[in-house]
Amino acid sequence: MPLRFDIKNTFTLVLVLAVIVLFPLLLSSLWVKVVTSALIFSLAALGVSVVFAQLGLINLSQIALVGVGGWVLLRLNYATELPFTVMLVLGGIVTASIGALLALPALRMRGLYLALVTLMAAGAFQILFNAFQFPNGGEGFWGVAQQSAGVVRRPAFAQSDANYLRYVISAVAICITVVGLHRYAAPGRAWAMTRQSEANAMAAGVNVTFYKLWAFALSGCVAGIAGGLLAGALQQLDARSFLAGDSILLFALAIVGGVYHWLGAIIAGLLFKLLPALLNDFGLSADIAMVIFGAALLHAIMTAPQGIAGQLIGAISSIGKKGSATDD
Repeated sequence: MPLRFDIKNTFTLVLVLAVIVLFPLLLSSLWVKVVTSALIFSLAALGVSVVFAQLGLINLSQIALVGVGGWVLLRLNYATELPFTVMLVLGGIVTASIGALLALPALRMRGLYLALVTLMAAGAFQILFNAFQFPNGGEGFWGVAQQSAGVVRRPAFAQSDANYLRYVISAVAICITVVGLHRYAAPGRAWAMTRQSEANAMAAGVNVTFYKLWAFALSGCVAGIAGGLLAGALQQLDARSFLAGDSILLFALAIVGGVYHWLGAIIAGLLFKLLPALLNDFGLSADIAMVIFGAALLHAIMTAPQGIAGQLIGAISSIGKKGSATDD
């Protein structure tokens, strides 16, 4: 089932982002950082949606790819004088190539076996991150020193946390738009045919191998951009932030949020980062969020396959229809 991305949804996206732009004026410095992280991880959830919604395939390495994108940006930051946005794009390109490599098992397997393979890949990256750490301004290829002395060069207009949040919002909007446009182009049509029947797609002349690689590469690119944005937000990354198990959680939250609509990715990111922070702010353990996530996942699987986003859009549509009927 393809994602819906029409003019009405585009207008909704612009409206929502316009409201979010005002958040820095209303939030404390702490909550600006929390919202920034939530939106960054919404990009990672968007990558999950690309593969699952379009091809019905499960990729459990998304958090690891976020870490790869962050590693590349940090390495470029300390080794070159490139602008932040250029480093961000290059990080996305490198991560896209790794995402395409992860698609190779998808050419032969799917379901549980593919999920296990991608989860093992996430575990391998976790080991690498722990062993070599993230660049912090040191010398050599790994760029790791005993004490971190460097800082990430943010864009000139996004030096403050509030303006960096606006930069992140812009990046999220661009990525959502690019992913949405894919649904109306040749990749979207090829993905839809492939999901329905690979045999029929190949009979119709669709290069199934190429378009599977494309989907995983696009998913990886979005994750890499998320990692670069996270590096800019935190200034330094830690291996403990990219645990293999978090990829499972992100996939589950993408289902809860709704993989068939861009709003679902935003909801998934907010659940992933904002809900635990809210619980802590209320004096409760952030672990309670796992209980809430489990209940929400059961609800999504049993009664709401479109996720929270689908339910919200359905409710808004119902209200609009009732309003039109009343006017008539």
